Amino acid sequence: MSDLKLAYFFALLHTLITGLSFLFTKTALKYAGPIDVLAFRFTASIIAMILPIVLKRIHIDLTGKNLLQVCSLALLYPIAFFFFQTLGLVYATSSEGGILQAVTPIFTMILAAVFLKEKTTNYQKISILLSVAGVVYIFIMKGAGLDLTEVLGIILLLLSAIASAGYHVLTRITVRQFSITEVSFVMTLLGFVFFNTVAIISHFLNGSANQFLAPLQNLEFVISILYLGILSSLVTSLLNNYILKKIEAAKVSVFGNLRTIVTIIAGVYILKEQLFLYHIIGSLMIILGVFGTNYVGRGSRFLRKI
Repeated sequence: MSDLKLAYFFALLHTLITGLSFLFTKTALKYAGPIDVLAFRFTASIIAMILPIVLKRIHIDLTGKNLLQVCSLALLYPIAFFFFQTLGLVYATSSEGGILQAVTPIFTMILAAVFLKEKTTNYQKISILLSVAGVVYIFIMKGAGLDLTEVLGIILLLLSAIASAGYHVLTRITVRQFSITEVSFVMTLLGFVFFNTVAIISHFLNGSANQFLAPLQNLEFVISILYLGILSSLVTSLLNNYILKKIEAAKVSVFGNLRTIVTIIAGVYILKEQLFLYHIIGSLMIILGVFGTNYVGRGSRFLRKI
């Protein structure tokens, strides 16, 4: 399998893992607050990352490298992304969050054009908009919309989307100097430090420090955290950093909208939710948008060889 085909396979695998993470996040939130879930999530991630380092299965060497650059990347994702998203969902609905996160490919396309000089054809721009429209259509048909009275939440969620777009762009630059594992290690370490610090301080201020570890008594919570921490954070970080080394940022970003389809399928088959016609129509719009963005050529050639 060529590097490019492997990158696209990893992009689909990344979509599958993150799409299913919604179910595990909902489970974890039954036992702990959002910040605590993030703290435990990145604790599981850093433990899973440190073990192979200690056993010398992977090698990390940050000597003489531009640590400011990789730390800036970690500030965008996971810190800014999850922080703004978590706070945004306090003031806005999860449906609004889904709609606003869908615009990430648009922000990514703009930032990639400015900072990476990545060019997209008009057909690819239309494909990105089609994918975004597919996500928005599904949420609107479900009865969701953007309530402009919840301005603070919408602003925070938009900042989260911009942080995600910035991560996609900056990663393309960072992996030129750092290995994929080194980038993932720094991102995971800073996420662990930040979210655990915020969670512990919050518990001390609320007088509930003795309750911080209480959720770990629930097996369902532990399983959810292991999935979120190891698969949905660490593994997806490694996958995404590899993908962004091989594929343009705008093309990678649009794959994120496929998560909506995975979530719908999981809801139908696992949670026994109903499947409606608008789910199918919206999903087809997303798939066509992703296909058009990644496989449409330039000029008069409409399709490139896969």
